[in-house]
Amino acid sequence: MAEADAPRATATGKTEGETTRREFLERIPWVTTAWMALTVAVGGALTASLRFLYPNVLYEPPQQFKIGFPTDFQTGVVSTALKDRFGVWIIRNNEGFYALITVCTHLGCTPNWLATENKFKCPCHGSGFYRSGINFEGPAPRPLERAAISLAEDGQILVDKSQKFLFERGGWDDPASFLSFTA
Repeated sequence: MAEADAPRATATGKTEGETTRREFLERIPWVTTAWMALTVAVGGALTASLRFLYPNVLYEPPQQFKIGFPTDFQTGVVSTALKDRFGVWIIRNNEGFYALITVCTHLGCTPNWLATENKFKCPCHGSGFYRSGINFEGPAPRPLERAAISLAEDGQILVDKSQKFLFERGGWDDPASFLSFTA
């Protein structure tokens, strides 16, 4: 080996490019921390990937439910008490009851009942609906949908959201979309 290629000793007594024990031990916490961070990142990515393979189980309210007796509802008043729990408004007029589904026909937002203005108003894009559910302003392409409504054997009102009635298909003329009741 030529003298120019031979390792050179430094003032500390170690050869050039060599690491002392102290330098090596000072590096260990950083190396360990780096490996731990990499392990956590890979583990998190793997967990997220595996979680993606399993479906989410969401709570959905029942599609059929009883809402009370006909005498519990006032004529001419939109009942908003069931909006959050079941996703329907119950409207009683002089002839009876109907249940409007609380989903805007534009993009699926939930409209609000504005009693002072006597209309349903969608907060997302401004669609407006009369008390009957007919659309009259905004981008909603059609009226709100109705759910089936009937009297159960025990005399309570039974709403069935699995049966939907669309105005434009003549569904509101279906006897199941309206509960006749006079008291």
